[in-house]
Amino acid sequence: MSFYEGNAPELRCVLPFEAVPTEVRLLRQTVRCTLGRWGAGAIADEAELAVTELATNIIKHVGEGVAATLVLESRGGRLRVELHDKSHVVPMVRVEDCDVECGRGLHLLSAMSLDWGTLLTATGKAVWCELSLEPARHCVRVQRATAVLDEYRRLSGVDSAVVPTHVVLEASVTDVIADLLHWLAVQGSDLGDVLDRAQARYESEAEVA
Repeated sequence: MSFYEGNAPELRCVLPFEAVPTEVRLLRQTVRCTLGRWGAGAIADEAELAVTELATNIIKHVGEGVAATLVLESRGGRLRVELHDKSHVVPMVRVEDCDVECGRGLHLLSAMSLDWGTLLTATGKAVWCELSLEPARHCVRVQRATAVLDEYRRLSGVDSAVVPTHVVLEASVTDVIADLLHWLAVQGSDLGDVLDRAQARYESEAEVA
């Protein structure tokens, strides 16, 4: 395993590796050390988890021992994590007939990331995700909202395997809010009062953050 990094115009780290469990452990260590040097140690745990899940998927679904590459890049307040391999098979989030392991990595990736997706390349593909470098963006409420929107997307039958996740989820926000308003109306709730209380709670928590 080897890597290099540059300082202009953005921090970047490229690590070719062999997709075997021992290399995955080295990847985690290198990711933590690299983020520490970049002053982004606060998100090392999330980055390690993302790298572990993506590298493990390569071992399971592309093949143990294949050549792969990890790319880390800090830009625009986000850490971009890319795992490149030589397979053109696009990973899919599946829920039907799943056991504990099936689809676990992609569901975790969706819940913890601001965005994720797959890019097909001339030699294979890159599965990527982006993590916020701003701690406030990783609050529990944002993670819960992402999980809810991802499940709503699944129930709506929208395929986000290639389309960037944030595009699909953002388009679902209006539908989710409208459905919740329908639910509240059926319960006989005062819609205006609920919306006012929700906005007041958001504004008070945003000020604290």
